[in-house]
Amino acid sequence: MPRIPILRLRRGEAPPPAPQLASYQPKIDFKDLVPGIDNLRHDVVFSSKSLEAVRKHVSSLIARQGGVERVLAEDAPVEARKELFIRRTTAAPSVVPVPPRAADLKPLLMELHVAALNAAKAKENLGVDLLGRVAIVKFLRAAISEQFAEVLERCRTRQKGFEGIRETRALQVRETVAAFQVEKKAILRRTAHEIFQHLREIEKETLARMRRSLFGEPEADGYELLLNPLLFTEDGRDDQLNAEQYVMWGNFEQDDDRFVTCRTLAGDFLRAVCPVSGGASDETIDGWLNVPENAVVLVGSGQQEDSPEVRAQYGRLQGWIRMLEEREMTDHVLAAYEAVPLLAEYSPRINAQQLKNALVSRRERARVEKLLSEHGRQSAVGLRAAVQRMSDCSAADWDKTAARFLFDLMRYHRDLRRLQALNSAADEISVIQNDRLRELSAMNGLLYEFLPPQEATQKANDVVGHVVLKADVRDSTRLTRKLVESGLNPASYFSLNFYDPVNNLLARYGAKKVFLEGDAIIVALLDTAGEPSFSVGRACILGREILEIVRGYNQRLEKSSLPALELGIGICYQEAAPLYLMDGERPIMISDALNESDRLASCHKGARGLLDNMANGWHVFAMQVPGSRGVAYESTMLYNRDGICLSQAAFERLTQEISLRAVSSDAPTTWPGEPMRLHRGLVPIDREVFRSIIIRESKVPVIDLKTLGVAGWTSESFYEVCTSAAVYDASQEKGAAAGKQGSF
Repeated sequence: MPRIPILRLRRGEAPPPAPQLASYQPKIDFKDLVPGIDNLRHDVVFSSKSLEAVRKHVSSLIARQGGVERVLAEDAPVEARKELFIRRTTAAPSVVPVPPRAADLKPLLMELHVAALNAAKAKENLGVDLLGRVAIVKFLRAAISEQFAEVLERCRTRQKGFEGIRETRALQVRETVAAFQVEKKAILRRTAHEIFQHLREIEKETLARMRRSLFGEPEADGYELLLNPLLFTEDGRDDQLNAEQYVMWGNFEQDDDRFVTCRTLAGDFLRAVCPVSGGASDETIDGWLNVPENAVVLVGSGQQEDSPEVRAQYGRLQGWIRMLEEREMTDHVLAAYEAVPLLAEYSPRINAQQLKNALVSRRERARVEKLLSEHGRQSAVGLRAAVQRMSDCSAADWDKTAARFLFDLMRYHRDLRRLQALNSAADEISVIQNDRLRELSAMNGLLYEFLPPQEATQKANDVVGHVVLKADVRDSTRLTRKLVESGLNPASYFSLNFYDPVNNLLARYGAKKVFLEGDAIIVALLDTAGEPSFSVGRACILGREILEIVRGYNQRLEKSSLPALELGIGICYQEAAPLYLMDGERPIMISDALNESDRLASCHKGARGLLDNMANGWHVFAMQVPGSRGVAYESTMLYNRDGICLSQAAFERLTQEISLRAVSSDAPTTWPGEPMRLHRGLVPIDREVFRSIIIRESKVPVIDLKTLGVAGWTSESFYEVCTSAAVYDASQEKGAAAGKQGSF
């Protein structure tokens, strides 16, 4: 551990307070956002038109930075002849595309960012905006790389067009394209820098104020990661960028000024000047290194002043300088800063690292001077002047440089950690550009859409609930066997008497077929926000029509001595959008309402044996029987023969959709003292079409198996959509009981 000089206090002088260092760990947290269809990443989609426009502008920007605009704009002879042929053989005049201007990129980027902010406001969650911002960066990173390859391919195509026809021009184009390839890294850096400048201006001029306007002053963590100079680098290692923004670190294992080495040195320095009981952990050191202002607190700016605090800082600075000198890093630190102005003069002919090493090593300097003399035009005067300035560096200048080096080291460390945090966040995002995946994610309510106003999906189209109706055919296996034995075709029998008639009804009620289940049809009706919905009511009327159609066909089948169809219909409601998975191109619904509708459409064999002779014109019952020990009760047993059973959630939803009034009826009950009630209402089917509906509500009885009588009544209710014409004819509205359902 290095020894740091002790501050000597003057008589009567109070010691300065111990340095208080701040700590910071950059992060972006999407924990409040739902994951996408892969359960790992968040699904994000932007306007396809906007993304394509951005790609074109990035391509134009790369062409300009790479000096190949003329190559791309110039028609090669072969292509020119093709174009001339097309113009002569087509009536419509050809339109020469105008390359996009770089100035037009900024408004496009602004549009993408504002769309993300508007989406965040719609959901009242600033994290949605941060998700969109990171997704934009991820898209831009990919676009820069993709468009360079695309521009290069277009240049090669132009080059081939000149070969064998105009050799002089072909040679010029070949050299231009070769230079474009060689300077790929520099071109991508300049392109990324210009895009980064646009992003910074957008943030400063518009987005920051919009966020304050929409969400108030508190700023969410993570936005500072988007203004990082290392934003468009792969791993933060770019000699030119590091030299201009921070420090040009060494790249080779033998280099004494590699960033890893310098970071270890800075960590040792922090442990020495800020002792912690038990020793500072690596995590603590990392947090301190992420705050560049800590460098100012510790060592100041390298200037001496007559105050205890500044003298304490100067003492710590001398300890830092001693550590650098012991590692023989003085010349490397000075060279890292002196090399910056030389890059504009000698780069890219001389590698940036080679140029910096030439300021430290005589042998490397001689090699660089030889390279410069071979070029003929470039002089080594600037290089020698930089070497002389390093030799003439005074102690005061070295103090300032050492203090600046610690500050720049911490600043680079912070931005490198920010880059790593941003990369981790970008890995959690899937920018969807596939229509099938987009549809699947949207159907499941997992998609974050950032669209301009003219493309944005209206909130009213969001699904907020859904109804599932299942019409189940009883004993289909027995029917199929009987039909086969009679020499008939079961497929045509079910199709003509069940599937086809039902399919013809669906469009009238806004229902969609979910799928066929062999002997059953399952359909769904969706509730959308912002619109009056009567999904449960329409499902009830649809169920009645299905039964009426099947009963009509049964009368014809009976005359032909063919077996009749028996149905059970279950209707359930779920106050949420259904989920979907894809079977090829076909979406498959996933919903708890599917399982519940299957249960409500079923008919328990035990209940059937008991109630077939006691139904009294009703078609749906529910009951409980004692368990094996006579104490616990089995789950409710359902009886459904040619009836429509409604779930409690569906009934409650129906009371919100329409006004239900209690009605009196002389219809008989099944059990003595049965607490039964009828509710009647009108369901709008079309603008001028209404259908009456009656719901029978009754309590679930507990049945004594010995006497087959009622041993008691549970608090649970069951609901039947009445289908008997006699019930509708006999019921009369009870004006005194107007309103919705009452208590028993």
